[in-house]
Amino acid sequence: MPPSVVLVTGVSRQLGGDLAARLAADPTIDRVLGVDTTPPSRDMRRRMGRAEFVRVDIRNPLIGKVISTAKVDTVVHASLSGHPASSGGRSMMMEMNVIGTMQLLAACQKSDTVGRLVVRSTTSVYGASPRDPATFTETTEPKALPPGGYSKDAVEIEGYVRSFSRRRPDIPVTTLRFVNFIGPRADTAFANYFSLPVVPMVLGFDARVQLLHHEDAVAVLERATTNELPGVFNVGADGVLMLSQAIRRAGRMALPIPEPLVPWVGRFTRRARLVDFSPEQMRLLNYGRVVDTTKLKTEFGFEPRWTTVQAFDDFVAGRALRPVIDTDRVVGLGESIAHSAAHHLPGLGRGAAPVQLEAASDQPALAPVR
Repeated sequence: MPPSVVLVTGVSRQLGGDLAARLAADPTIDRVLGVDTTPPSRDMRRRMGRAEFVRVDIRNPLIGKVISTAKVDTVVHASLSGHPASSGGRSMMMEMNVIGTMQLLAACQKSDTVGRLVVRSTTSVYGASPRDPATFTETTEPKALPPGGYSKDAVEIEGYVRSFSRRRPDIPVTTLRFVNFIGPRADTAFANYFSLPVVPMVLGFDARVQLLHHEDAVAVLERATTNELPGVFNVGADGVLMLSQAIRRAGRMALPIPEPLVPWVGRFTRRARLVDFSPEQMRLLNYGRVVDTTKLKTEFGFEPRWTTVQAFDDFVAGRALRPVIDTDRVVGLGESIAHSAAHHLPGLGRGAAPVQLEAASDQPALAPVR
């Protein structure tokens, strides 16, 4: 049965706002309410169309009154935050994530009208360690529980959601564990990370990266909202990229950092407001993480439009990222060195064939891979 009145949390952020806009464009839905502590941007508010914005803090029991007054039948909790800087610090982020979810679930539990709950979660609940399996399924237990931060918040949130399901088995609950988002409009730590002119990576490590196009993320949430599809689902695109490959595709330069210096680099990028990378996201750059999405395709009935590589290339093209080094000059310098070596290296006579570079001028080593 399609929803009649939908409430979406976190509409001042891109994912929640885009979802509210998509639902507002659906004529089968009577009413869409978007809630957040701060109003959406003017552009976001315009795109949200007929969706109504209600300024309310989900940590406040007032959220229960909003649900009961509007007779909300479907709640989409999309406001999970992983960026302390944009949330007012780590303590505020934890309160919004954990305490906010507890209050929202309490309001849903007391409601007589709520008949469906969709929760945005993250694959960070699996942690990141050198003992991880090749891929995580929805039933795989993490080798090491996340020690803190965003990942620990997500673990706690999923625990509260399971408790809610036991108390209200009549309300179907869909939990979506997303990988990192990417795309031309994606405002995420990963998008900002690959936009740096020099991209730090951990010396001796080359993590596997699995991504999801932002448009696919919105489409998954929309399908979960408009259909009754209870369960826990990994949500990610097909295929992976090695971190070094992704850096080359973006035309950036890799800066290998010794592992003991990684926390310092993370603090520096946050204070300089370059990239708001949390410690657990820095661990992801060490070991990577890939999830199995078979259940998403077979039971949930969704197949992402973009693969990981296609989503990343769309991000590079949409952001118009340019190589940080003039590759024509680099190749020209290499050719000059090669010709000079042909005349001066021992064993190469005047009649010797000139040394050819591995990277031809039409496909320089430092240019983005297409």
